[in-house]
Amino acid sequence: MGHDHGAPSAAAGGGTLTGTYRKRLLWTIGISAAITLVQVVGSVLSGSLALLADAAHSLTDAVGVSLALGAVTLAQRAPTPRRTFGFYRVEIFSAALNALLLLGIFGWVLYSAVRRFSEPVEVKGGLMFAVAVVGLAANAVGLWLLRDAKDQSLNLRGAYLEVLGDALGSVAVIVGGLVIVLTGWEAADPIASLVIGLMIVPRAYGLLRDAGHVLLEATPQDMDLTEVRRHLLEEPGVLDVHDLHAWTVTSGMPVLTAHVVVAEDILRGEDHGHLLTRLQACVGDHFDIAHSTLQLEPKGHVEDGNALHA
Repeated sequence: MGHDHGAPSAAAGGGTLTGTYRKRLLWTIGISAAITLVQVVGSVLSGSLALLADAAHSLTDAVGVSLALGAVTLAQRAPTPRRTFGFYRVEIFSAALNALLLLGIFGWVLYSAVRRFSEPVEVKGGLMFAVAVVGLAANAVGLWLLRDAKDQSLNLRGAYLEVLGDALGSVAVIVGGLVIVLTGWEAADPIASLVIGLMIVPRAYGLLRDAGHVLLEATPQDMDLTEVRRHLLEEPGVLDVHDLHAWTVTSGMPVLTAHVVVAEDILRGEDHGHLLTRLQACVGDHFDIAHSTLQLEPKGHVEDGNALHA
């Protein structure tokens, strides 16, 4: 059996992709916490539910990014004999928890907005507008800090989406404040709250779906196992491939295992080592799999065992 123990690119330099952006996560946490404080004060002074909903969203941002940072810290810990992949999977749990927090916020906003329609409250549109503008500017800084991170890690994508959602929420509050200032129609405030809540749902669902895909150890979404098998079969001396499995440990760290049936003369000779090297290079070069475990076996071996997976 051959094993490629090369560290995946995600962990190059001693950590996951998320670790590269650690300082930016810290800055984002600080910004989200400051926005939350400003929006809570603004909500109390203006009577705006939309500002309070946006403050709750900002607080979720701070908590969510803190979870991401905590996951980053754990993911830097070295593997042990009991945890051979270390704590990399913690990042995925963090992303899933972020999504659940977002859905919880949506439920609270929906309930509060419906109640506000039946129990109207006087809202100071001008103050509501001013606070929302400050929040939008701060969120723009957070988005700039994480602009390169969103495509590198599921965990960082969750943090980026939360800040983006909060920025869009600030836009909704700005529009609501303008409507109240220009027309006096105070129902614009709970409507803006509902808009903020509805923006949360698709992002939370997408993040939870992707995290679940990893946690269920499904095949990476950008990988076609039929193509992987075809590439392996094209190597001279390979007769068949079975027990082919691929999954993701954490963002940027796909792994693969397979049983490769080869000709008897290759196994008896000295070429099996070269063949194994070529096979591992094949999956590494074509499918960006840095950690592969390939078992070379003679024809008929599969009938002797009980593992008969395709």
